[in-house]
Amino acid sequence: MSDRSPTSTTFPPPNDVSNALLVRWAFERINAKDVGSLRSFWTSDSTVHFPTGTCRGSDEIAVYFDQVFAAVSDFAFEIVAMAEAGNDVLVHWRLTGRHVGTFVGVAATGRRIEFEGFDHFVIADGKVVTNTVRYDQMEFARQNKLLPPDGSIADRALKAAFNAKTRVVGIARRR
Repeated sequence: MSDRSPTSTTFPPPNDVSNALLVRWAFERINAKDVGSLRSFWTSDSTVHFPTGTCRGSDEIAVYFDQVFAAVSDFAFEIVAMAEAGNDVLVHWRLTGRHVGTFVGVAATGRRIEFEGFDHFVIADGKVVTNTVRYDQMEFARQNKLLPPDGSIADRALKAAFNAKTRVVGIARRR
């Protein structure tokens, strides 16, 4: 089992390896909460597109991960699958942890979270050019009770209210 506590020793990305192995190294460093080592994988031009916003440059990306690590204890990625084609690496992952601080604008709930997502990395010369991250934000919201369980009475009521509002707005637009 890998160490999940933040590290003060930095580890440079491996040399002369495939882009997929570089990305695997990055996931290992993320699991170690090793933002210091990850800074050598990002450049001032690296761009990461998260569902909640875009970070540009190693400083912004590092701040994002520091905030995530503060918000999710026991943060752990499990790589489910990985595919590489040239400069592109696609990773299907599972994230687990405990929601102990503000994450994507939601205050700590203390609840366990587990959801899956995807990263699409574009790598050039051993560095991240872009990374597009996608995950199911509704699943996160349901696990933290921000949204009711799908199909529950509360969910059906919420959807009915939304659909009623949509009909009223549609009628008003046609007038």
